Amino acid sequence: MFHRHHCNHSHADEKKHIFGTVKVGDRGQIVIPKEARDIFDIKPGDTLMVLGDEDRGIAIVKADKFRKIALSMLQIFEKPPEEPPEEPQEE
Repeated sequence: MFHRHHCNHSHADEKKHIFGTVKVGDRGQIVIPKEARDIFDIKPGDTLMVLGDEDRGIAIVKADKFRKIALSMLQIFEKPPEEPPEEPQEE
């Protein structure tokens, strides 16, 4: 089900990975490659979020990590809005 492809990474890309290809089963299921599960600490029972952009594709993110990101984004509403800078007066 999983076809392994190796990819040489330059130093700047060492956090980017190509894990290979997977086939979608009859019920729409895929198997996340073991190397990806290890790197992203995905364990049985974890909840994953599936996000999609019709132009860019699908992303899978651990729900707890996504929740932390969303909560930090929502904290912006706890701060009073900044006043816009005053425009210079014309003489």
